[in-house]
Amino acid sequence: MLSDKSLQAAVDAISTTSKERSEQQPSAQNRSTETMDSIKAYILSHRLQPGDPLPTEAELCSYLGVSRSSVREALRKLEALDIIGVRQGRGTFVGKMSLQPLVNTLVLRNALENTDTERGRNALSDVVATRRALDRGIASELVAALAGTHNPELHDIVTQMEEKSARGERYLEEDIAFHSALLETVGNELLSQLTSAMWLVHQAIIPHLSAPTSPELLHTAHAHALMLDAAEAGDVEAYLEALEAHYAPLDKLVHEEPRAADEPEEAK
Repeated sequence: MLSDKSLQAAVDAISTTSKERSEQQPSAQNRSTETMDSIKAYILSHRLQPGDPLPTEAELCSYLGVSRSSVREALRKLEALDIIGVRQGRGTFVGKMSLQPLVNTLVLRNALENTDTERGRNALSDVVATRRALDRGIASELVAALAGTHNPELHDIVTQMEEKSARGERYLEEDIAFHSALLETVGNELLSQLTSAMWLVHQAIIPHLSAPTSPELLHTAHAHALMLDAAEAGDVEAYLEALEAHYAPLDKLVHEEPRAADEPEEAK
């Protein structure tokens, strides 16, 4: 829960940003963004949480001193950002505020950039670099949370990954489940959302990557096992080494030329 001082700082930041935009944008767009900012400030100042109801359009018009068309346009944009949600027949509520709009933007950007081979590889490399930075950033905290524990479910996931890799099959679902479970031990909701966002983008760009070989799949599965063993042993250095081993095959993939859709995997 935000303190009164932090809350006021957040409201002031929104107001300042709104004022700066009003000096740069045309008046019609100004009214829309200013109304959006006012609604966000209302949510903050009234300490509303996801799922809490917002005032009606008429009440917002009166409270904010703006027209109904401005309120409707602002609510429409805020809904697209998952900041508010509209339930037919029930009204408007504070949204989940997930990172799905960010995911959608990143997926679209990557799809556009993949029409150009060089830019496409750069976009894939950016996603991998972001994931690595997040993973390295929480390494110490994650290892501290898992030190001295034993996690049969995570070991089972690794076993499934190893079995699939032996058959030359990808194991994306198991990979996501493994990293999601690790993140749950840290208890950082924003970090979990950011990492999930990167995973969703990664899922979308997998078709643009050359298919990994069975040895590469096995190498990555084994790296997951080493990460888990190191975390349970409380060894941060070993965990980071295993993390780099985990990313090595992916680094290789994102820097390779994407294979044409009709090109067989052996033709390299």
